[in-house]
Amino acid sequence: MLEPTVLQTLWFFLIAFFFLCYFVLEGFDFGVQMNVGALWRRGDGARGTILKTIGPVWDGNEVFLITGGALLFAAFPEWYATLFSGFYLALLLLLLVLIVRVCAFKWRGKVDSLRWRRAWDVVHVIGGLAPALLWGVAFGNIVAGVEIDRNHWVTTSLLGLLTPFALLAGVVFVLLFWLHGTLYLALKVDGPLRQETNRLAGILVWPTLLAGAAFLLWFQLAHSHTPLTWIPVAAAAAALLAVVPLNRARREGLAFAATVTAIAAASLTLFGGLFPYVLPATNDPANSLTVANASSTAHTLTVMLVALAIFLPIVLAYTVWAYRVFRHRITDDSSPAPGSGLLEAAKQSYRSTFEQR
Repeated sequence: MLEPTVLQTLWFFLIAFFFLCYFVLEGFDFGVQMNVGALWRRGDGARGTILKTIGPVWDGNEVFLITGGALLFAAFPEWYATLFSGFYLALLLLLLVLIVRVCAFKWRGKVDSLRWRRAWDVVHVIGGLAPALLWGVAFGNIVAGVEIDRNHWVTTSLLGLLTPFALLAGVVFVLLFWLHGTLYLALKVDGPLRQETNRLAGILVWPTLLAGAAFLLWFQLAHSHTPLTWIPVAAAAAALLAVVPLNRARREGLAFAATVTAIAAASLTLFGGLFPYVLPATNDPANSLTVANASSTAHTLTVMLVALAIFLPIVLAYTVWAYRVFRHRITDDSSPAPGSGLLEAAKQSYRSTFEQR
């Protein structure tokens, strides 16, 4: 069943859109957290400044993962079930890391102790590096395929998922998100820290280019199901190459836009090359999950589409508004967080309302 309906195809690419947004937005969160370790020697104050740049937005960025996962469950239940049964241990590890990462954001400032903050800073580094690596390995296996039996159970072992292609995907996700987060950091801080993040971005772009080119070429030549994905491959390469002169010219906004483009193009390459499959079977193509045989009924997809048409514009509008509110730079750890004035005004209004009652 390799001929999906228009509705099934639309939902496949809508889910791709949510994961694309998640990788673009949460990708720089992961990269910023990695820089807590990369810029560790600058001290506790600098680490606090680094984390403050994503403090107002990191949890909102996870909305796209939660929504994308829910839509995947509803639109393609066979795909969801096979993924979460076959990749159970890997996805459980990813979930645990994301939970501990939340604790690091919430608890770092709860105790006025340097040792306490350092411990949570280590967790932040792990919370940025591990999810990027695990997402890369997971998507490497999704697009390359795994062994699946006739009941749609994944028979590949956990160690069997650690193929050279999947591990390269993990490395590419780490490097690309790290570069993305470093350029975001250059947009959000000022002073010596801004100069250092720009220098670090100039270094990171080269291994990211080499690893990314190797991964996308390998995918396109060995695993893609359409030659059309050469277009986003070329776009991703051009965007990463553009980071080099833009970074040297200190055009930080354009350099960050270039990594946004690179991540978006890479996501389109993976999802576009995967279509019309959702999880290819390497042992027997007849056991593969496709867009056609893994989807819900047409009625379910139609109802979901109506609901999405109502709520997606609200989510996107709120996201744009939030980034506009929190757009200001931070100079040091004593600087107020972006948007803190608005937050304080909201708190005062809340207190005044309840005091009057």
